Amino acid sequence: MNKVLTLTCAVMLTPVFAHGAFQLDSRYQDADGDLIADIPTEASKLIDPSTLVFAYTPVEDPAVYKEVWSEFLDHLAETTGKKVQFFPVQSNAAQIEAMRAGRLHIAGFNTGSNPLAVACAGLRPFAMMAGADGSFGYEMEILSYPGSGIETVEDIRGGKLAFTSQTSNSGFKAPSAILKADYNMVAGEDFEPVFSGKHDNSILGVANKDYPAAAVANSVLKRMLRRDVVSEDQLVSLYKSQTFPTTGYGIAHNLTPELQQKIQNAFFSFEWEGTALEEEFSKSGEAQFVPITFKNHWEVIRKIDAANGVEYNCR
Repeated sequence: MNKVLTLTCAVMLTPVFAHGAFQLDSRYQDADGDLIADIPTEASKLIDPSTLVFAYTPVEDPAVYKEVWSEFLDHLAETTGKKVQFFPVQSNAAQIEAMRAGRLHIAGFNTGSNPLAVACAGLRPFAMMAGADGSFGYEMEILSYPGSGIETVEDIRGGKLAFTSQTSNSGFKAPSAILKADYNMVAGEDFEPVFSGKHDNSILGVANKDYPAAAVANSVLKRMLRRDVVSEDQLVSLYKSQTFPTTGYGIAHNLTPELQQKIQNAFFSFEWEGTALEEEFSKSGEAQFVPITFKNHWEVIRKIDAANGVEYNCR
């Protein structure tokens, strides 16, 4: 019998799988079957804030990314006619709670927390970063360091493996499913899981020999290598997964339809060339925003959640 993993956040926000079907929290409607919250039809349930609050996924130092996003946020303000505020979030839980409570309007949610944000916070994802040729995504890698004594994934058995957080796809959910299916290894039984909180913490932890091995998103790894935060000779890759979708950008479901359209226009009309956004994200091969749908592009992630027996309760 499969174990059930319940992911908990500060306010007990977790997605719901009923007989394998993804479901939204009861506060949201999905009449068209696209698996995301419908925009309310009653004017009294819509909001049109004078200041839009934007947050990027809490992967690395929020102070660094405030500058990285500054030119885009200026463009967003000009396109929408609104003031725009950058909200530095420290955890996935805080980010999801903020959108559910109405304090966050636009956000990039990482791959693994996207289903949770959709189900429990009414996120309507519509965009993702991609390369100039339209290619997108990243892989989960399991890393160790030279001389660790770990040369294969099987060598982790009996030792420790660092995850990031339980809401992360590449930092927890995907490696958990892969280790169980391909190597018959289960956290807490065959190895000791430890949680670093963020991908950069895990990568630095392995590079500095604090963790013998870690599961991470290689998009974060590539950016850290190119910024010389870590070097290739400090790390050894033991495993690389199939390609997953990367951070999904979306909007709170109850913004007015006109405002939602303006926000989407801002993403797709932004000129990357010469900006801090280009400088930072070109390190992982990204050069533009492309349209996505949660139903199609996150199907593999929902399958990983189902394989892990994840239950989400939004309350």
